[in-house]
Amino acid sequence: MLNFFLLILIYTCIYAFMSLGQNLITGYTGMLSLCAAGFFAIGSYTTAILMTKFAWSWWSTVPVAILLSALLGVLIGLPTLRLKGDYLAIATLGFAEIVRNVINNWDALTNGPMGIQRIPMISFFGLKVSPYSKYGFLLLEVVLLAICWFLLERLVKSRMGRALEAIREDEIAAASVGVNVTKYKVVSFAIGAGVSGIAGCLQAGFVLSVSPGSYVFMVSIMVLCTVVLGGMGNFLAVMLGAFIIQFISYLPQLIGLSSVIPAQAKQIIFGLILVIMMIYRPQGILGRKKRDNSRAQAFYDQANGDTRNAGRKDIGLEESGAKCEEEGRV
Repeated sequence: MLNFFLLILIYTCIYAFMSLGQNLITGYTGMLSLCAAGFFAIGSYTTAILMTKFAWSWWSTVPVAILLSALLGVLIGLPTLRLKGDYLAIATLGFAEIVRNVINNWDALTNGPMGIQRIPMISFFGLKVSPYSKYGFLLLEVVLLAICWFLLERLVKSRMGRALEAIREDEIAAASVGVNVTKYKVVSFAIGAGVSGIAGCLQAGFVLSVSPGSYVFMVSIMVLCTVVLGGMGNFLAVMLGAFIIQFISYLPQLIGLSSVIPAQAKQIIFGLILVIMMIYRPQGILGRKKRDNSRAQAFYDQANGDTRNAGRKDIGLEESGAKCEEEGRV
């Protein structure tokens, strides 16, 4: 039972990486993307190919996987900038299916439907991070996830984060005040794709094999569910959503009803979750994280107050007298 729960946590972390990338694209920039599975596959196959055919270490494959995923994110982002809503979702879904079909048919590089087997284990200063000893692998995932979460939090609190939120609310208004909509959309796509690529690297390092059947359309739907369920625009919320989705996925095995509840039932459950959340709580379980503008507001009020009240030391006495006169009249 404990090992099974650890397995749920490991896959929660893997899907949390994809959810963080999806949240940046959808939750902060407002672009409905369904290509998380494609970037997930690119990260996995990059790690698998470099480790098995070129004897690279897992750590050296991660930057390459991030850069390759980000580059393809730029390539998919540029042609689809004019698309919005359902049209953008269909275009990104097509990209994910193109990636899956390429790895399924490029036998010379990806070994086709058979996939790539016998991927070496992750090593850290000579110590093997064995997937069979789940504690070590889970610790590795938690550390990397914490670093990624911290960096993304800093990003969305920066000027770029404010620009992304402005684009999400109104592209025309954002462009009218000088926000480069094209640049920020492409950068958002690239960063989100790179983060999803990290999830692929971890997947390859944990399973020690990759195959095209692991990167189907349902993966993108599960990632979208985690973002909607937790709360778009909130990184901690989407990680909570990833745990809930993974718990639901493995619940039949956990309670011993896998022979009664078919595997396809979880697809129905995910669809119901999306419909119910959109109707009754579209903001998600925790909701969108509100930006703290108290310091900026205080600075603005102070600046305006100094401008209006410059050279008037008796402003407080005059206001008090006016208030007393008004109360006397009442």
